[in-house]
Amino acid sequence: MAASARTRRRWNPRSLLSKRESPVVLALLLLVLFTYLANPRFLAPQGLKDLMLNATIMMIMAAGQALIISTRSVDLSVGSALGLTAFLTGTLFATYPSIPIIVVFLAGIAMGAGLGAINGLLVTTARVPAMVITLGTLYVFRGVNSWWAGSTQYFAGDRPDAFGNLSVSLLVGIPIITIIAIIVIAVVTLFQRYSRSGRDLYAIGSDPDAAIVYGIPVGRRVFTAFVTNGALVGLAGVLYASRFNSVGAVTGTGLELQVVAAAVVGGVAIVGGVGTAAGAAIGALLLTTITGALTSVGVDKFWQQAVVGGLILASILIDRLATLRRARNLRKATS
Repeated sequence: MAASARTRRRWNPRSLLSKRESPVVLALLLLVLFTYLANPRFLAPQGLKDLMLNATIMMIMAAGQALIISTRSVDLSVGSALGLTAFLTGTLFATYPSIPIIVVFLAGIAMGAGLGAINGLLVTTARVPAMVITLGTLYVFRGVNSWWAGSTQYFAGDRPDAFGNLSVSLLVGIPIITIIAIIVIAVVTLFQRYSRSGRDLYAIGSDPDAAIVYGIPVGRRVFTAFVTNGALVGLAGVLYASRFNSVGAVTGTGLELQVVAAAVVGGVAIVGGVGTAAGAAIGALLLTTITGALTSVGVDKFWQQAVVGGLILASILIDRLATLRRARNLRKATS
């Protein structure tokens, strides 16, 4: 009887519908359906491939940002960090044409982790809000990239065909770089849910003072979150160089706000303590799909931005209302 009851609770559809990611998934499905009805070519094989490719980079970066936001922090330097790692990728292939692709991946991830470590060290030692620190490093990293790159750009012809094929070749109908993204996002989500360090990030975001009282090494956990996020941005930078035709001094400009928006839309509470990498990735997929959908039905670019902005505001308001309702229910239950 007890085992049967546990099984029923485990498969209760209400528990699935109550997940923070569920409304995002539903919105994504409805968006795809309505766009397909308006323009059937939207779901043509090439259209689906483009949707996945367009979302891949943002999904990886949103997953990393979810780790940061869950601790009540934010990393605004991710666009500049991606630009640096993407230009590093182009530089390595141009300087060492026979360099193994795996070495380039490792170099990009290492550079991203190093940039994340700079952010994490400044945030945890200076005890200044992460938004202020990473706003500064956004401009520092961008300045370094502008100095390093100058007017130099690396194009698709400067990289090996095998590297470029990561964004062209399909496996079971899915681009290889998208498969890489899905695997990475799954690993990060499992880390958040099942590892002690991952659960500690939620505790820190929910109440940093209580986390210290319970013996959680807050500084070390936040530092690790920034390093991990940086490593994911480094991976995204390498994949960016495979996906797009050129990298240079302005690569990644403006991506930081899109990444934060994707995480918030995907159910990651901006006040910390709630949300998953998977939800953030779905949020990234939704935002990129909105852009593609509105373009396919001929909506002006201005209105595309307005729709995305409205979705962000709606996500924040819904999250706030849900938080207030949970707090009210908790007070009723304890009174």
